[in-house]
Amino acid sequence: ELVRQGEALKRTEQMVDKMDQDLKTSQRHINSIKSVWGGLVNYFKAKPPESKPEQNGTPEYYANSRLKEAMMSSKEQESKYQESHPNLRKLDNSGLLTLFYTKYLVSSVQRDSYPKNQHLRAYHQKIDNNLDEMSSGLSRLKNLALGLQTEIDEQDDMLDRLTKKVETLDVNIKSTDKKVRQL
Repeated sequence: ELVRQGEALKRTEQMVDKMDQDLKTSQRHINSIKSVWGGLVNYFKAKPPESKPEQNGTPEYYANSRLKEAMMSSKEQESKYQESHPNLRKLDNSGLLTLFYTKYLVSSVQRDSYPKNQHLRAYHQKIDNNLDEMSSGLSRLKNLALGLQTEIDEQDDMLDRLTKKVETLDVNIKSTDKKVRQL
């Protein structure tokens, strides 16, 4: 949703830049109508490019790379979690699930650190596995939160820039409207 909002802000900023360029063109026309001298100045003055509005310091908008990386990492971890969770896994992944448990979870914990009792050992392994899953989930949430914060900061800067442009454009529109009414 933040990425979509960032793209909408970027389009809005581009429209404000286009409006500013159109206002400058209108000002040239008003000067031409207002006096012969203004018409001569406009005739010899270079015309602004019509194809692309100026960006006024607007960088190209791309969603924050930190947010994208966090989202991709989160999706990967979520799919791994769904594969390993007994209620969420698909029925045909039982061999993959066994491989996952033996390769990652059991081998990551030293067997010597568990009690000799088989039931206690299984219980401790289950607790460690659950703690590992909680840790990876919290890590994923932290990365997502940091990515979201960075994206929000960038969009806040964009909103500040857009607000200044709109205020300047509003003053220029009022000035141009006043000049048109005087004609």
